[in-house]
Amino acid sequence: MFRYKAVTSSDSTLEGEIEAASRSAVVERLHDLGQTPIRIEPVDAPSGGLLRRELFGGRGASRKEVGGLTRELASLLQAGLPLDHAFDVLINLAARDRVKALLVETRDRIRGGASLADALGANAKSLPGYYISMVRAGETSGSLESVLGRLADFMERSQALADRVRSALIYPAILLVTAGLSLVLLLAVVIPEFKPLFEDAGQALPLPTRVVVAAGDAFQAYWWAILLIIVAVTVLARVQLARPEQRQRWDRLLLRLPAFGDLLAKIQVARLSRLLGTLLANGVPVLAALSLVRDTLTNSAMAVAIDDVATRAKEGQGLARPLASTEMFPDLAVNLVRVGEETGQLEDMLARLADIYDREVQRALDRVIVIMVPAFTVLMGILIGGIVASVLLAILSVNQLAF
Repeated sequence: MFRYKAVTSSDSTLEGEIEAASRSAVVERLHDLGQTPIRIEPVDAPSGGLLRRELFGGRGASRKEVGGLTRELASLLQAGLPLDHAFDVLINLAARDRVKALLVETRDRIRGGASLADALGANAKSLPGYYISMVRAGETSGSLESVLGRLADFMERSQALADRVRSALIYPAILLVTAGLSLVLLLAVVIPEFKPLFEDAGQALPLPTRVVVAAGDAFQAYWWAILLIIVAVTVLARVQLARPEQRQRWDRLLLRLPAFGDLLAKIQVARLSRLLGTLLANGVPVLAALSLVRDTLTNSAMAVAIDDVATRAKEGQGLARPLASTEMFPDLAVNLVRVGEETGQLEDMLARLADIYDREVQRALDRVIVIMVPAFTVLMGILIGGIVASVLLAILSVNQLAF
């Protein structure tokens, strides 16, 4: 994370924080946004992303709230209200004090002579770059109301896609947690209750029963060590994934996974095409739009591919050829982008592509769920059934010994 101070195209100053690989990357990104950096310094004690956020984090508004506020602001401006009066209405409608305070600060900066883009940039450091860039483009072109409407559409569609993904994965997650808790309950509670019955049998117990009893004893005696190992592995994984090269390698591996990798790629393509089309339709230059889109991709391997696309687009190669050369984007996406470039309707084609991949994501989710749920169910049945069978086998063995 870097803290920066920059001068905008309207000669006003803007301060904020931005995540980048290096100081030079911050300079390049600010230039893409039409800003001239004055000071760039690393944040000394970076905290978690959610703790840094003001407008989107736990202390501010959620993304859904921001989308709703954007929609309401667009409607108020379309109704003919001046910008500062529109913010007065939003302040009265705000349900939470933190959101109300942020709106008041933004309104006061507007009344002080700042543009909406500069007021938002100074007041909400964690607003995504595309948000402020689109607002700035709308103010420059005199079409702020329509730009805010498109921005609200984009945020609502993105939220809907994220909600669909989360909703689809809830049941498999519950099933997995249930399986884990069932195993812990069997090993920590059920098996120890049968242990006195088995002790007299000694080596006469069947091998599966001895394995289960040993696993129960190990879990009871060393549960703290198992917990420490899990924590250590989690911390080590986070540290490794914080390194760009390791994160790219991991994200590239995820994209190659059967079914799941296809789902991840389609989610990224849906987000990329929707945002890129929205940015281009609102007058944001291609290179700046690609830079903004890159920051919204959660898969670092695809984000690096977008960097390559931007470099080659800067050389005049367009978008379709560089996208195809990365070999990371589906053929359908590449072909539709090519058609959009050839017909001069790239923005419309990107919007159509986003709609197509929204539907593809839903179908891919259905396929993943169809695979995951039976797989988890069978795995849970095998594990729990094996433990129960080993106990029953031991009971039968003990009864035979008694006779």
